[in-house]
Amino acid sequence: MMDVFSNIWLGLSVAVTVKNLAYCLIGSFLGTVVGVLPGIGPVTTVAMLMPISFTLEPTSALIMLAGIYYGAQYGGSTTAILINIPGEASSVVTSLDGYQMARQGRAGPALGIAALGSFFAGTVATFVIAFGAPPLAKLALQFGPAEYFSLMLCGLVAAIVLARGSIIKAIAMVLLGLLFGLSGSDVNSGIRRFTFGFQGLADGIEFVALSMAIYGVSEVIVNLEKKADETFTTASVGSVWPSWADLRYCLPSVLRGTTLGSVLGVLPGGGALLASFSAYTLEKKVAKAPRNFGHGDIRGVAAPESANNAGAQTSFIPMLTLGIPSNPTMALMIGALMVHGITPGPRVMTERPELFWGIVASMWIGNLMLVVLNLPMVGIWVRLLRMPYRMMFPAIVGFCCIGAYTVNSNVTDIVVMAFITLFGYICLKLDCEPAPLILGFVLGPLMEENLRRGLLISRGDPMIFLNTPISLGFLIVAALLLLVVAAPAIRQKREEALVE
Repeated sequence: MMDVFSNIWLGLSVAVTVKNLAYCLIGSFLGTVVGVLPGIGPVTTVAMLMPISFTLEPTSALIMLAGIYYGAQYGGSTTAILINIPGEASSVVTSLDGYQMARQGRAGPALGIAALGSFFAGTVATFVIAFGAPPLAKLALQFGPAEYFSLMLCGLVAAIVLARGSIIKAIAMVLLGLLFGLSGSDVNSGIRRFTFGFQGLADGIEFVALSMAIYGVSEVIVNLEKKADETFTTASVGSVWPSWADLRYCLPSVLRGTTLGSVLGVLPGGGALLASFSAYTLEKKVAKAPRNFGHGDIRGVAAPESANNAGAQTSFIPMLTLGIPSNPTMALMIGALMVHGITPGPRVMTERPELFWGIVASMWIGNLMLVVLNLPMVGIWVRLLRMPYRMMFPAIVGFCCIGAYTVNSNVTDIVVMAFITLFGYICLKLDCEPAPLILGFVLGPLMEENLRRGLLISRGDPMIFLNTPISLGFLIVAALLLLVVAAPAIRQKREEALVE
């Protein structure tokens, strides 16, 4: 117990420096802006700013990128409540009751409970990370190549199960991501593979070029095809502070949403999106009468907003302790760590404690900043919404091209980005979710490395992956997940949801 508090104190001493506070504020502010503006999103923003983060110290860079991620969860609720346009996918369910409250003249209390619930959930999630990550990291130190391979395989299977739409498309995207990750020179033999004769691909496909193509330029093209409704009208916001009666009424919902979000955020493919939808579904079943969900029930705002912020922050646990990304944003952050020369995994906590605990402490500070940013500045966000998307996309494309080139000063990266942009656009038009591809790209080389290490240790005997209890446990979980998702009833529901 004392070790945890001493570590938190270490993190605070790192996070409250002027430089790190500034980057925390920049990340939180940018996260709020991209959450408010539909069509951009935290993944695109993190991808665009990743080249800039390479010029910073690793701790400052991760603090800023983390602020963008959980800040977007705050900002997404603003548009969901005011104009019924969720800035983030995780805020879709917030719009169901939040917008109805706005139409009834209660936009202020809806925004207030969303911000306060998110702050409470973020505070709890910070302590969950502080208390839960160290024992998980100690367990991970016992992992060998077999355990890591099985864990990563289980993570990819979970990402397939939790992906939206067709399971066949999700599997295909994971396999494509694995193939993209294998491009370049073989680590052991030095033989080039999947380079198609291009000298620039000798070191493999650049992660920044891939992420910017998929989540930057491809998304821009798809968004430009949509007809934007630029007439934003909303009722008067009024006071953004909910009454004591509202707070007492919502407290059980906030607690349930925080608990559920903290658990679901750790799951691969989970994070804020799964947490918010699950919390809203749970709330509709267990909330006390009278229930008015879908017609302006404030609990329909409190529960998902608490859950998505808790899920956004606890998704850092597998990234920081196991080196396993639970969603595309965490995959980008793993890429940022690798570029800084830091191997993600349990040794980060022991070898770079100032990095780990500095990020954890900055989350609470960032959540406090976000309350200050979101409540008094609602009027500014409303005016910002009037900016047409066609005025923003040239800057997004420009940032992506400059960023992809400046990482290695390699023209090939621009060519690769252009090719993958076309590929990503086709995938988006075919309703193929890009998240499994990114996770496969990040985990593919690590899986291959641990597979080959395990087989070298066992002299080619594949039973090494079944002989250790932890490795066998992960493989059993992966097999069970595949059985569940292959069940005819569940598969039919997924296809029906895709049609809708």
